[in-house]
Amino acid sequence: MEKLVITGPTPLRGDVTISGAKNAAVAIIPATILINGVCTIENLPNISDVKTYFEILETLGIKVTWINRHTAQVDSRNITSSSASIEMTRKFRASYYLIGALLGRCGKAKVGLPGGCNLGPRPIDQHIKGFEALGAKVDTSNGTITATCDKLKANSIYMDIVSVGATMNVILASVLAEGTTTIDNAAKEPHIVDLANFLNTMGADIRGAGTDVIKINGVKELKGNATYSIVPDQIEAGTFMLAAIASKGDITIHNCITKHLEPVTAKIIEIGGNVDANGDHVRVWWSKRTTKANVKTLPYPGFPTDLQSQMGVCLSLSSGTSIINESIWDSRFQYTQELNKMGAKITTSGKTAIFEGVENLYGAPVTSTDLRAGAALIIAGTAAHGVTEVFNLHHIDRGYENIEQKFRNLGAKIERVKYTEE
Repeated sequence: MEKLVITGPTPLRGDVTISGAKNAAVAIIPATILINGVCTIENLPNISDVKTYFEILETLGIKVTWINRHTAQVDSRNITSSSASIEMTRKFRASYYLIGALLGRCGKAKVGLPGGCNLGPRPIDQHIKGFEALGAKVDTSNGTITATCDKLKANSIYMDIVSVGATMNVILASVLAEGTTTIDNAAKEPHIVDLANFLNTMGADIRGAGTDVIKINGVKELKGNATYSIVPDQIEAGTFMLAAIASKGDITIHNCITKHLEPVTAKIIEIGGNVDANGDHVRVWWSKRTTKANVKTLPYPGFPTDLQSQMGVCLSLSSGTSIINESIWDSRFQYTQELNKMGAKITTSGKTAIFEGVENLYGAPVTSTDLRAGAALIIAGTAAHGVTEVFNLHHIDRGYENIEQKFRNLGAKIERVKYTEE
């Protein structure tokens, strides 16, 4: 077992380079299943979700060759199976993209019900609705999802709710379908645009990604033989932006797309932080105690749910009373109990949390309840007085590459240590 030991407070200062986007990578990797050829993917984040996904592809007969830590060549010409390992697919949420990709390429798919962070009910009804509209039959019994079809045929699909996962899964399933598929009320996140750009580079015909209406003109084959670089991770960039404010620091963040960061930039400025966005980098710095704000998480281009807990650390240390309304996931406030152990004053009711700002946080043993909560607790540890121990690191390692080294490079006193569970 491992834990992070952080000694604070430390104002984080210096430069950090952002990795490729986790949320784009976990859709682009299964998208390679659709390619009857070889492709190269660059700027991959070196994280456990990516490694697990490639291991799954190899069990399907796909050849994966790592060129370096962030580049892999994928040869999908000889797929031997459409059934993915139940145990492996249960490890993380994004494994459900295998369904759309395998349906599109093989006409059938079988995966385990997806796992990942426990953020409350995360139904896949919109995914199933999309697959069935394209002509597939879907069964979800015995802890697995099985989908089959004779031939996928294009259709018009209206998403009852804005769903990133369902939007991407329907794109994957319809790329090789016969005719033109239209997705109405589609999600608009940057990683959806990145998935569409990747597929178009490989020979697909997808139009409108990044808007609420996406059209996919089915093609007969994706041949690949191209190289694609994954977009920078807006959530990792936002995490370090908020870390600069919570720690009273000054961080310049490189390899980011500043437009993707506008929702968090606006909130940092609202509470009294400083942001200077310039091309592919952004500087964020603290100059005075921040003030209260109200935040509501929304689909892009709203404030991202994946930065809600990191923002919560900043509001814990801001003057006045702040409110966060979480409109995406039911159980995203589990981290507030851990922050309260560190001296925060947060009360929650359903999807609302009220933050009474405190002057200081204090080190304590805390547990990462999900991927983004883990990042928030690291930020809290750098801001807190004394020693903070963060447990349950597997959540953090799913989505952040070499996170303690990046924090250490900014001056944080942070170490990963082994321990024996008593």
